[in-house]
Amino acid sequence: MTVPAAQVPVGGSATVKDPASGDAVYIVQPSAGKYTALSSVCTHSGCAVNPPKDGQLYCPCHGSKFDAATGAVINGPAVKPLPHYTVTKNGEQLELGPQQSA
Repeated sequence: MTVPAAQVPVGGSATVKDPASGDAVYIVQPSAGKYTALSSVCTHSGCAVNPPKDGQLYCPCHGSKFDAATGAVINGPAVKPLPHYTVTKNGEQLELGPQQSA
């Protein structure tokens, strides 16, 4: 999956689908020129987390919050970080890579 880099502003995100699972994945640019991608599936009970806002991803089911730059848990009940994916910039396109092992 690819998305134009221009669609991912600093502090913002673009949504793509994981080709393996079909789940939504957020490609984020937490700081200029640094890209990462995070699963939208909460590690607590599998609910879909909201897109990144104010540097965090929020799960509406039970209130878990995750860091939008790293996927780390800010507050629970989730205890595991969001799975992350590699992102490669190829010209003006961002390419979603495989999910990384924890």
